[in-house]
Amino acid sequence: MYVIAIAWLYVALLAAVSDDTVVGGALTFIFYGAAPLALFLWIFGTPARRRKLRQQQADESLHDRADSDGKQ
Repeated sequence: MYVIAIAWLYVALLAAVSDDTVVGGALTFIFYGAAPLALFLWIFGTPARRRKLRQQQADESLHDRADSDGKQ
């Protein structure tokens, strides 16, 4: 997935460099490169974030059970 992201930024950078003005190039890079890529990575990274959160919650519940000896 990161290869696609790098290629997308490369194409957006080339499009921004070929623009007539600096402001137009910056806006081209932001709106055609960085913003859509950030949205793409956020959407497609959601399952990985959910898995990581579930794993952390499972680890915490195991540690909570191991710490209690039943002497409360």
